[in-house]
This record gives sequence, C-alpha cells and structure tokens, in this order.
Amino acid sequence: MQSSSDQRGYVWLIFVASALAGIGLFFVPAFIIRPFTHQTPAGLALAMALRQRAPWGTLAAVVVCLALALVLWGIVRKGGKIVLAVVMVLVAFSAVMARLNYFEWMFHPVDSAQFETASESKLDKGEMILAVRFGSDARAYPIREMAYHHVLNDVVGDVPVAVTY
Repeated sequence: MQSSSDQRGYVWLIFVASALAGIGLFFVPAFIIRPFTHQTPAGLALAMALRQRAPWGTLAAVVVCLALALVLWGIVRKGGKIVLAVVMVLVAFSAVMARLNYFEWMFHPVDSAQFETASESKLDKGEMILAVRFGSDARAYPIREMAYHHVLNDVVGDVPVAVTY
C-alpha cells in the first residue's frame, strides 16, 4: 500500500506535467514564430502542429490542473497554494491565448502607406526591397518593414496591388 505522501507526489507530478503541457502548447509556437529570427522547417512544422492541437490540449490541461489543484488545495501550506494559483493562472492564460490569433497582433497590416522619393530615403545601400512598377509609376517596399506587417494594399499606376512578404 502506498503512503499518502507518495500519492501526493504523484498528484503533484501529474499536475506539473499537465501544466507544462498546457503552457507549452501556447508558448512554444509563440517563441518559434517570431519576426527576424531563424526558423528551421522542422521548427515551423513543430510550431504549426502544436498550434493546431493547442485549443483542445490547453482545455484538457486546464481541466486536469483544476481538478488536481482542488485535490491539493486542502493539503498544502500557504506557499503551495500560491504555487497552485500562479500555475493555474498561467495554464488558463495559455488556454485563452491558444484560441486567439496573436500573430495578427505582431503582424498587423499598414493602414496607409507613406512614401518618400529615392533621394529622401534613409535606406542603406545594401538594404533589400520589394519593387513594383506599372508604366511610369514605381514603388519600393523595404523588406525590413514588410517583415513586421506582411501585407500592404497599394495602387501603383492605377492598378490595385497587394504587396506581401
């Protein structure tokens, strides 16, 4: 027969494992998919796989953690209750964030583009750009800026264009 301290140890172990799984389902994709960082194909595949499973996985983690936190609440001291509360807040936060498209917050579209002439531009000579020309009208979009916004609607030579990177 197992002692009650062994059983509490298993409950804590399952609680921590569930919490780490729930928190990881949100934070790992958010950490991998960031602008201006190297992203490997395997890393992006992992991030997208976790992102797809995150809504249900984080919900399961919240349910398991909440049930185990209720079991542990009556048998832990004040410090343990603080740990339980903080972990539950992080797991609940992850469950909410897994249902939101937080990438839109990082990569928001440009409302109204501002342009300068080539002579007024403060671009470095080696800076990469996306360029569009229709007739005598031309635009250059710095990749540095496009990486933050990913899409820009514009009109070049009376032709509507969607510039994306």
